[in-house]
Amino acid sequence: MTKKVRVGLYPGTFDPVTNGHVDIITRGANLVDRLVIGVAINKDKGPLFTLEERVAMVEEQTAKIKGAAEIVVQPFDTLLMKFAESVGAQIIVRGLRAVADFEYEFAMVGMNQKLNPAIETVFLMADPTHQAVASRLVKEIARLQGSVAHFVPQEVEGRLKAKFGVS
Repeated sequence: MTKKVRVGLYPGTFDPVTNGHVDIITRGANLVDRLVIGVAINKDKGPLFTLEERVAMVEEQTAKIKGAAEIVVQPFDTLLMKFAESVGAQIIVRGLRAVADFEYEFAMVGMNQKLNPAIETVFLMADPTHQAVASRLVKEIARLQGSVAHFVPQEVEGRLKAKFGVS
């Protein structure tokens, strides 16, 4: 008898990938056999980093995660549930930092369940050390030449400094 492979999907813009994202990826990878990191192509958000740069940053960080599920990084520009179906995901992994995240995610779950009730959403609470970390705030701090060393991996910090011409 063949064991069914548990596939999870962790979607996001990852502009840039933060320590909070890496924490959720690491913990989410312990819940499934295969974790697809879906890097969203969302031109409406006006990302700082190109799609290729965001995929590369996520791949760079996920390569360091050992002993967990197979982790695959894949860009997408479709409806989340269509993408989840295309990668065979049974669950969507989402990270929560605060009540505001919950309210938004609660509405999304309701809509997603109407689109495909077979795909569950699993929420992971952010580690307390990462609860305030948001990509939007990290970019603002970096733009104003503040230190983001506590919020992003070292390689991402270097990319942010390069984007903003900070030495």
